[in-house]
Amino acid sequence: MYELMIETHFSSAHQLRGYKGDCERIHGHNWKVQAYVLAETLNELDIAIDFHELKRLTGEIVAQLDHGFLNEIFPFTEKNPSSENIAKWIYDSLRKRISDENIHLSAVTVWESDTASATYFED
Repeated sequence: MYELMIETHFSSAHQLRGYKGDCERIHGHNWKVQAYVLAETLNELDIAIDFHELKRLTGEIVAQLDHGFLNEIFPFTEKNPSSENIAKWIYDSLRKRISDENIHLSAVTVWESDTASATYFED
């Protein structure tokens, strides 16, 4: 089994509705996103998936969030734009875009700071 990971970034502002503390106010982060995929076999080029392709697919998704106010972007108009919910949204969006049957999206980790992250994965 092979595991590959790419990393990308985006910047945005958000606020956590109903939170009692500083995060209830509008504030920003320079988010780091890591996407992990698994593959049982390699293709004819002896790679699981082209890193450029995985970066492109992930980049198209995070571009929707970059330099925006997350609370105004669906589904965060209805759900709090927490790191947990952002990780799940990116995971769900990326899973739909990966068309190679050999590639399984295993996890997405979203870092809101150098010391705090949330990871979403399915069993």
